[in-house]
Amino acid sequence: MRTDLRMTSVEKWLTIVGIGEDGIAGLGDEAKRAISGARHVFGGARHLELARGIIKGQAEQWPVPFAIDPVLALRGQSVCVLASGDPFFYGAGIALTRRIPAAEIRCLPSPSAFSLAASRLGWPLQNVECVSLHGRSINLLRPLLHPHRHILALTSDGLAPGEIAALITSIGFGGSRIAVLEALGGPAERIRWATADSFDIENISPLNVLAIEVESNSEARIISLANGLPDALFDTDGQLTKSEVRAVTLSGLAPRRGELLWDVGAGSGSIAIEWMLADPSIRAIAIEANKERAARVTANANSCGVPGLKLIEGAAPEALANLETPDAIFIGGGGSDPGVIPACIKGLKPGGRLVANAVTLEMEALLLDHHARLGGELIRIAVSRAQPVGSMQGWRAAMPVTQWRWRKP
Repeated sequence: MRTDLRMTSVEKWLTIVGIGEDGIAGLGDEAKRAISGARHVFGGARHLELARGIIKGQAEQWPVPFAIDPVLALRGQSVCVLASGDPFFYGAGIALTRRIPAAEIRCLPSPSAFSLAASRLGWPLQNVECVSLHGRSINLLRPLLHPHRHILALTSDGLAPGEIAALITSIGFGGSRIAVLEALGGPAERIRWATADSFDIENISPLNVLAIEVESNSEARIISLANGLPDALFDTDGQLTKSEVRAVTLSGLAPRRGELLWDVGAGSGSIAIEWMLADPSIRAIAIEANKERAARVTANANSCGVPGLKLIEGAAPEALANLETPDAIFIGGGGSDPGVIPACIKGLKPGGRLVANAVTLEMEALLLDHHARLGGELIRIAVSRAQPVGSMQGWRAAMPVTQWRWRKP
């Protein structure tokens, strides 16, 4: 539900205060008044301790697991929530506004951990890749690892920096310089440097931000920004949409921010993976009936830095039932079942894009039939590669691919 932010008559009963490791000393007068004047103050144990000197109402520690229901139960009363730094940059404010209209909230942020880290290092924040790995897979770093780039990463605990150093060393970025910035803004703040391949920093505070100056060797696993990544990046049993065909297919699917893809008959998962690599806001569901291939999809998603790829192990069209409505669908392996294309057409949202590839005559016949009845666009993709012919070179043709592109009215 959209909230009209121009509304002024709604009472702002909830105040979210961003607090840093310097506690009360780093807060402005308005933030201090909000804390001391609230009947209920919510926060983690650390946040409540930082503000303990000015809390006059009931201090409420967040339940485990985290839930905002106790705040919702006090709607209309004077409530204050304490959060780290900027509550709307990977912070608690995001969870709160999913269920509470912004018109009922006042937010008083402090500098985010990213801002503090950039200021300590002298890095221009607009040129830095910022990612939260707090409670998330460190594989999310993989697509960001490009030579000479700077990365700031929030971590989950004191063990994560060593794990991250080991990961990036294993994929050819061992020469990268890493700074561990601990307890930024507080009396225990410190910054320590090491290289990834000789990382020896110990006794790291669980409150840390990792800064990475990326350097690569000649064997580094660099995930480029282009469609049609090298086939060698994917583990496969041969069920793989090859690089050149993949590039044309992604062009037809035309990923846009915030969209969802069904990859039906995912094989090695390469289409869904490249779809998700287009932007962090993009999601995909891979549908694969073969158990070994399904496991390979997950492994490839992790190694390519999109651990959020959702896998459905099952055969289409049955496995498509009750899935979230997609913005785009790719049909690869398994599309020759005559029930798959109609089920995908039915499941696709109006205006959505469907791209289907055929290498067999049976699948091609289905695409020709649907094109004749529904329209769209047919493309024939033929790729040849130079290969040795005796002592010389000659062209060896790959199997041609017939591609049907269609947009649902």
